[in-house]
Amino acid sequence: MAGHWFEEFSVGQAFEHEIRRTVTEADNMWFSNATCNPAAIHIDAEYCKGTEFGRPLVNSIFTLGLVIGLSVQETTLGTTVANLGMTDTRFPFPVFTGDTIRSRTTVKDLRESKSRPNAGIATFLHQGFNQRNEEVCTCTRQALMLKRPT
Repeated sequence: MAGHWFEEFSVGQAFEHEIRRTVTEADNMWFSNATCNPAAIHIDAEYCKGTEFGRPLVNSIFTLGLVIGLSVQETTLGTTVANLGMTDTRFPFPVFTGDTIRSRTTVKDLRESKSRPNAGIATFLHQGFNQRNEEVCTCTRQALMLKRPT
């Protein structure tokens, strides 16, 4: 178990996640196809030459999943029950193949669960950055977290 129990978190606690990942063209094509997203902006390089970006954009839902996924080992691995919701998701800068993404997580709020005495609800702010330190994704996530077993 690498994650933190609910009572090990504190409001304001920040994690600069060690693992980074470079996004490949295969990642973007596979994810777009697996999620049945045929948008030309993601999968058609010729089409994209005529856009303001000049090349395919990485699917933003892949970016969101990657940013949160990079956080799991140091925050919720083995200690989360479920995601409860995600809000305030934004993509301030685009992600392209070849970009290397890193993630930061900040604990924004903690509260006891009203229905589960063995768990609490943590609110995390996840931020993803590319190799130029541009914020490419931000999301607030609520997770039901286990308390340390007694």
